[in-house]
Amino acid sequence: MTMSSTTERSPDDFSADPYLKSLVDNDPKSYSDGNPLPKSTPADPQSHQTANHGIFIVVMGVSGTGKSTLGAALSEALHVPFIDGDDLHPKSNVEKMSRGEPLTDEDRAPWLEIIRTTAHKKVQTQRGEDPGEIPEPESKPETEHALEKHEAKVAASSTQTEARSINRPGIIIACSALKKTYRALLRGHEKSGTVPSHFVSPHSEDLPTYFVFMKGGKDVLMDRMEHRKGHFMKAKMLESQLETLESPEDEEGVVTVPIEMTLEEQVKEIKDGLEKFIGESL
Repeated sequence: MTMSSTTERSPDDFSADPYLKSLVDNDPKSYSDGNPLPKSTPADPQSHQTANHGIFIVVMGVSGTGKSTLGAALSEALHVPFIDGDDLHPKSNVEKMSRGEPLTDEDRAPWLEIIRTTAHKKVQTQRGEDPGEIPEPESKPETEHALEKHEAKVAASSTQTEARSINRPGIIIACSALKKTYRALLRGHEKSGTVPSHFVSPHSEDLPTYFVFMKGGKDVLMDRMEHRKGHFMKAKMLESQLETLESPEDEEGVVTVPIEMTLEEQVKEIKDGLEKFIGESL
């Protein structure tokens, strides 16, 4: 399973965007022999000890499902930082979507690997490892300084139980992740071939990944989109997203939550589902 056939990009292709360039420049790993990156063997996320490896939770679904709102609430409940994946989009992607132009697989592939690499670097920091410089993307108010807020909670924890919960390395990132191939990139099962060869996203065994699928009907979503302000996604693009969506419900490590649930009900459903996958309390 691969993304659409593309020509491998050079580091120069990323120089126009400061955040992407900084990720490339500061990645501590490098392949200088020109050989393609090795593919990892897909791994069952349930087989990992998340307390040691950390946990990467992707809140996914089409636009209008409330991914950012749920991600922020889940961050509070699980005591791990949250980042909106939209903040990691290259500027060229945002400009295309603002014009009402759908992104291609070639547009999305490097963005998806950037999301996974950013998640891994955040978890490395929480484990006390040195991931190299982690540039903070331009973020929305609810995600700004997420890692610093997480670390402050660790310092303020007053009981051993609370400290163990907060000290679990982890990260939550909102991302549409509509296709199975996109989710393979986010899990670390695949490489896109569209980023420089020395830009290395972690393999699946290095960061167990779980998905929260926000499921909703077209009428409810369209109503939300039409009343949404200050977002680059246009309501007319919802139809395209729904056509693109490949349901993840038959995949491993996926918790499905209806958007009609209250926020509190969604958080409880997700927490219960993740604990079943992991085999321990969160």
